Amino acid sequence: MTDRKYIFSWDLLGDITLGRPNLGPNTRLEVYRLMQFTFRDVMERHFGTEKTNEIFYEAGKLAGVEFYKNGFSNIKDFNDFIKKLQETLRDMGIGILRIEEADMEKGSFVLTVSEDLDCSGLPELGYEICAYDEGFIAGLLESFTGSPFKVKEVDCWCTGDRTCRFTAEAIK
Repeated sequence: MTDRKYIFSWDLLGDITLGRPNLGPNTRLEVYRLMQFTFRDVMERHFGTEKTNEIFYEAGKLAGVEFYKNGFSNIKDFNDFIKKLQETLRDMGIGILRIEEADMEKGSFVLTVSEDLDCSGLPELGYEICAYDEGFIAGLLESFTGSPFKVKEVDCWCTGDRTCRFTAEAIK
């Protein structure tokens, strides 16, 4: 294995105040989607759709774990965790999180993310596209509970729904 150059660290995000004194931390959603879908296009050509989705899920999971460590690791109560997560996702413009069902004992959840970064407003494609979000949610839940999760998108803007719905099940 060769030396890796980009092992994730929050340092890779840089000092935004120093580096973007005029533009600040915000950019347009089109720029995010341009990056995401060009990555997807190139990766699908090299690896196929299934492998690309696996990579996006894995990257999302890493992001969820790191996101949790960076701002949520001191929260022990599930309701407090969800409340802060909802506020943070909304404030950062990531999406509007709602919990539809939660069974902590079974490790089973149904949640929605509306106005999400990945697909809200895209044309109907006939398939779900939020593999990154699946991983992100899995990483957050695993970090909070200490148990691994499998998250699956079951409704998506791209399948005609107007919110993305996910099931999350603890892996036992």
